[in-house]
This record gives sequence, C-alpha cells and structure tokens, in this order.
Amino acid sequence: MQLDTIILYQAVPALLIFVIAEAVYMIKENRHDNKDMLASIGLALGALPVSLLVKGIVIYTYTIIYQFRFFTLPDNLWWVWIICFFGDDFSYYWYHRLSHQIRFLWASHMVHHSSEQFTFSAGLRVPWTSNITGTFLFWAWMPLIGIDPYMVIFMKSASVLYQFWMHTESIKKLPGWFEAVFNTPSHHRVHHSSNIEYLDKNHAGTLIIWDKIFGTFKEEEFKPKYGLTENIKSVNPFIIEFFEWKNVVRDFKKTKKLKHRIQYLFNSPGWSHDGSTKTTKQLQLDLKSSYFNEHHKNLKT
Repeated sequence: MQLDTIILYQAVPALLIFVIAEAVYMIKENRHDNKDMLASIGLALGALPVSLLVKGIVIYTYTIIYQFRFFTLPDNLWWVWIICFFGDDFSYYWYHRLSHQIRFLWASHMVHHSSEQFTFSAGLRVPWTSNITGTFLFWAWMPLIGIDPYMVIFMKSASVLYQFWMHTESIKKLPGWFEAVFNTPSHHRVHHSSNIEYLDKNHAGTLIIWDKIFGTFKEEEFKPKYGLTENIKSVNPFIIEFFEWKNVVRDFKKTKKLKHRIQYLFNSPGWSHDGSTKTTKQLQLDLKSSYFNEHHKNLKT
C-alpha cells in the first residue's frame, strides 16, 4: 500500500486559517507582532522546498533498511498501526530530547524556539537543516523491525499536525485525564519557555507519558517567558535559520584544540572550554544554589 505521505502539504490551508484567526484575535487584544508572524511564515516557506528534496533521501534510506527487516508487519492490521504510533512517538521523544542536549542537533532545532511569542504562527518555525543533519535516523529502527517506510513517514506527518495546535496561549488547561496522558498547550508552553526552571522539559510529541517515565516532565506553574536564553534580534529568516550554526563557527575559532571543537559539536548547548558560558544543567544548579542560600539567609534573620 502506498500511503499518502504529503498530508502536511494538504493541511496547509487549514493551518493558515488557524494562524489568521489567532492573529485577528491577538490584534484585537493588542498582542500581535506582525514581524514575528512574517518571520515564522518565511521560515515555513523556506522549509518546503528543502523538505521536498530531502524527503526522497529519507524514503530511500528507510526503504534500503526495510530490505534487511527482521519481520514483515502487514500494514492492513490495526495492531501494526498501534505499534507504529507508539514507535513514532517514542522516537520523537528521544530525537527531541537529544536535540536539546547535543549542540549540532540544537543548531537546527533552536529555530523552532526562536520566537518570543507563543502562537500558531510560531509553531510554523521549521529548521531547514534538521534532516540534513540526519535526525530522520532516529526512526530508522522502525523499518528494520518490519514497519513499512511509508507508514513511518505518514505517522511522522500526523505527529507534526497534532503538535501544531499546542502552540497557543488561548487554551489554558484541558481535562485532567487528557493532561495526564497527552501533550497539551500547557505542557508545551513549559517546553518553549526560556525560564531556567523550565529549560529542557516536556519533550513529548503526542504522549506526555515519555517525559514522566524518563524524568523530564515539568508542570506549568507560572507564566513562561518565551524564546531563547540569548534571543535573536532579527526577523530575517536567514539570520534566524543559521544563527546557531554561526555561533558554532565562532566557538571553533576560540580554540585550536580538536578535542574542544568536537566537544562544541557534541556537548550540551552552552558548554564552553573556558567556562565562559553555561549549560542548562549548570544554570539550574546555580538557580537551586541561589534558592538554598536565600532560604538559609531568611532562616537566620
């Protein structure tokens, strides 16, 4: 069976309707940023031709792997689709989590976090270099166990569509049972926050259970501040897209040691050989230490 794997492109008109409707609503509340929205749309449009070019490579790679599959899982059985759904969501969680913990993956992924607004249009900020860096290989185990490559691509696309609606402040909290199992706007607002307490939390795609299982879940406790810890002072899509790659080159120039240059690629974002910048873990440890010192000081007084 040849599944229709271009559902993302077919969904574009509906996504634009949501973007425009939210924009109108925010304009009425004097909260809309036209330049930010145009930058997001520019990034999305730039991603389309890249996606079409890379898609062939992705399908070809999955198809080659599928030739060496351990089993054959028929695509007309419901339980195979269940396996595909959980397999895709599990793969997405680890791709997403590692994209926040490995610098060369973050160099692409940070584009999605670059908006200081949390809107449907901000959800359209798609990195152009993500698949080029091999992120699609996080799903390569699925055709190896016998899942048809077109099923994998279809499920990946469906997951992206699910995640679109989570980029909004208009939806506060959903019923408790839904919040407990699924990723929601509340959970995703935490993920897009630049507040130290919220950094590197809630990496889920569709199911929030992965974050709860692997210890990266954080409840929304206060209104987040969106964007990056070092925001990009530009709405130029090209500057946004290559901002972190430029920073990587800058950091390479700080040292002549090959070891340090490799670490700048594979260590966590914020790592530096001279300690001039800090990783998320270091920032969160500093914050905990300041909380402890302040609490200890208050006890004394």
